[in-house]
Amino acid sequence: MNCARARINRSLQGAFTLAEVMAALVFMAIVIPVAIEALSIAGRSGEVAALKNQAALVADQVLNESLVTTNWEQTARSGITRQGFREFRWTLRNELWNGDPAQSELRQLTAEVAFQAQGRDYSVELSTLALSPSLFGQTNSAAW
Repeated sequence: MNCARARINRSLQGAFTLAEVMAALVFMAIVIPVAIEALSIAGRSGEVAALKNQAALVADQVLNESLVTTNWEQTARSGITRQGFREFRWTLRNELWNGDPAQSELRQLTAEVAFQAQGRDYSVELSTLALSPSLFGQTNSAAW
């Protein structure tokens, strides 16, 4: 009989009380929504980062095409490029580099690409320097 009583006492000592179980449930009720929200934020951040990468590729493509075709001599150009199911709106600006008219042969070309993700507007800008082809009467431009 002492043996049976010892087994019962050992099994009762290893059990949780109702207060401990309730405290664990309350803790889980707090932690699980916070963890799910953190995972959701991380997923959205990854999506925006991937779209910014695509936008940077579009900006690079716009700058390269404009330099090759010398279309950048116009003051501003814009358009829309589709990548998959996304639309990227781009604008190409042509400005004096450092605003110095004495060095008017150097131009700063800036491609700004805008897009929407998760109901918010984002944009990426890439810039490069170019020599004005009209300065030398050439049709090719050189980017630095």
